[in-house]
Amino acid sequence: MRDRDAEPLQIRPGTADDVPAVLGLFDRAVEWLVSQGRTGQWGTRPWSENPKAVALVERYLTSGEPWVAEIGGVVAGTVTLTEGPGPNIPEAGEPERYVHLLAADHRFAGRGVGRALLAHAAAETRRQGVALLRVDCYAGDDGKLVAYYVGNGFTATETFTGPDGSWPGQILEMRV
Repeated sequence: MRDRDAEPLQIRPGTADDVPAVLGLFDRAVEWLVSQGRTGQWGTRPWSENPKAVALVERYLTSGEPWVAEIGGVVAGTVTLTEGPGPNIPEAGEPERYVHLLAADHRFAGRGVGRALLAHAAAETRRQGVALLRVDCYAGDDGKLVAYYVGNGFTATETFTGPDGSWPGQILEMRV
């Protein structure tokens, strides 16, 4: 077996064929969050068992600009860019790229998978001649997710709540 720690991280365009791997990333993320007692973000149910989550992943991977990070041929993370936010998030009023479905597999913790995907998203946004990259995320519990994005160069702008009013969210932006 190859030593994954010695393998370089590579980012490639994603396709609809990556839907099962991306759902696996989110299933493992939910499992990890549950093990940490942090169920407010995505609950306790695996994404692959949630028809709405499966449809969301399928939609973004077929209509957005998906990217997949691999280490040693194993999917280690993903991010998808689109031209704007999803429902319930106000548009920016200028051209933008929006981050969706960012996930990194905790089996590769410490390898900088999420950071590399966000840097790639910023570079792609800049390459496309767009100056604004935005993302939204869960802002509840300990605020670690918001702090993660801030630590990766984003600035928190406005808060929001999910459709049922119980899911606290944060919109962040980065000028590229």
